[in-house]
Amino acid sequence: MLHTATAELTAADREGVKVFDLTAHGLRALNQALHDFRRNPTNETVWEIVNTKGAHAIAVGVDAPLDITVRGTTGYYCAGMNKQATIRIDGSAGPGTAENMMSGTVIVEGDASQYAGATGRGGLLVIKGNASSRCGISMKGIDIVVHGNIGHMSAFMAQSGSLVVLGDAGEALGDSLYEARIYVRGQVKSLGADCIEKEMRPEHYEHLEALLRRGLADGKARPEEFRRYGSARKLYTFNIDNASSY
Repeated sequence: MLHTATAELTAADREGVKVFDLTAHGLRALNQALHDFRRNPTNETVWEIVNTKGAHAIAVGVDAPLDITVRGTTGYYCAGMNKQATIRIDGSAGPGTAENMMSGTVIVEGDASQYAGATGRGGLLVIKGNASSRCGISMKGIDIVVHGNIGHMSAFMAQSGSLVVLGDAGEALGDSLYEARIYVRGQVKSLGADCIEKEMRPEHYEHLEALLRRGLADGKARPEEFRRYGSARKLYTFNIDNASSY
């Protein structure tokens, strides 16, 4: 049974915060209201979504400078295709969180399931717990900061952007990597095809310092503790001499 205070929350109960009860009003109504804000903006820019119960596709396709807090664990694709908004998930997140993100910020207070930040084109994704497999797969400009560990095949075919990992990385990190930058503080189980360790130069320390600050991790780690990984640039175009690496 829902706690009465939570079940009956309305915008009037929280000054300056629009509270949306997902159980009472439904997912379609939530996303429609968030999409409508772009066409008809109001002064209600701070939202809180309660009673999520692991629902899928919460706050997808937002295209407005909103500040949204999702209270509870989410299912698939929360904050997918985000543009402009700051979305905080006060719990853990299911697969595909912030998938195809364009801009803005998504913060996961707990763990994230597989392919977090997949195909992201911009913005910042912060995961304060661990991320599962394929984190940042095919990323195209997004910056991802993971405070914990990441699973296997992360940054597979990553084209641009940055992946920062304060913990350990699983197997086949950066497989078939293009020009994305990867920084790992802990151990890497194995590198994928065409991914190699690279020298950390002054510009990389400066870049990483800024990423740690933006990713709310500047007090947890120093740039000097990380190693950098990138593409060996042998698989950009097919070459018969490299056939065994594909």
